[in-house]
Amino acid sequence: MILVNDKTSVLVQGITGREASFHSRRCIEYGTRIVAGVTPGKGDTLWEDSIPVFNSVERARQETGANTSLIFVPAAYATDAIIEAADAGISLIVCITEFIPARDEVLWHRYVEGKDVRVVGPNCPGIISPPAHCKLGIMPGHIHNPGRVGVISRSGTLTYEVVAQLSALKIGQSTCVGIGGDPLPGTGFVDVLRLFEADSETDAVAMVGEIGGSMEQAAANYIRDEMQKPVVAFIAGASAPPGRRMGHAGAIVSGASSTAESKKTLLRDAGATVVDSPAEVGSAIAAVLA
Repeated sequence: MILVNDKTSVLVQGITGREASFHSRRCIEYGTRIVAGVTPGKGDTLWEDSIPVFNSVERARQETGANTSLIFVPAAYATDAIIEAADAGISLIVCITEFIPARDEVLWHRYVEGKDVRVVGPNCPGIISPPAHCKLGIMPGHIHNPGRVGVISRSGTLTYEVVAQLSALKIGQSTCVGIGGDPLPGTGFVDVLRLFEADSETDAVAMVGEIGGSMEQAAANYIRDEMQKPVVAFIAGASAPPGRRMGHAGAIVSGASSTAESKKTLLRDAGATVVDSPAEVGSAIAAVLA
């Protein structure tokens, strides 16, 4: 497994909000160690009568030893939340928030550059490692089973589809990472592929990309040059008309290299097993494992 394990100690920024409260309960039910919440102005209170709430990430980390932040705050405040977590020494930041303005994303990207921190997201479903019973985000925990296949995806719902197929085939997952659908994610395909390649508990990887951007092209280069483990890939958006954004902010075809067919060709040439339908990912993983 990668990124999170049974020792991951989590604080939730915005924990007192409706969505944050709902998903924090689901994370705790799954087994995640949430040790603190952060909501400015609501410090020195308890969330759900058990989790201490602090006014700042720095104090929450000092008091509880949290090393990971899960961010559920409105888009207007998300960049400040990421910067605050990075300043406090949090090593892993998972930002679920969507619709963050592109200018704000550039600001936090520049701020965290060179710091010992990894940002996953924003606009992502999060991370889950079934063997560790650790879930950071909004994914449905009950469809995941522990195993040795890594999953990485730009799409939340397609992540769940792939996981459901794998679990139905009795193929468990080591870690599933939703990197998000924004044009400027904190963590890209190559970052996660590199982690899976080095992970002794992962035997194969299912990758779900989509039109727009250049992350899949970079992933193809990495798979060709350095990846030894088998990769099954699906690229969403084959029927999208050029120039029209489809679903995600990053899913817009801006040139020949960002089309679905171009990305599929590059991945296939790099040695990945490329399928034409998301319904084929599970069976393709079963085939490469066999």
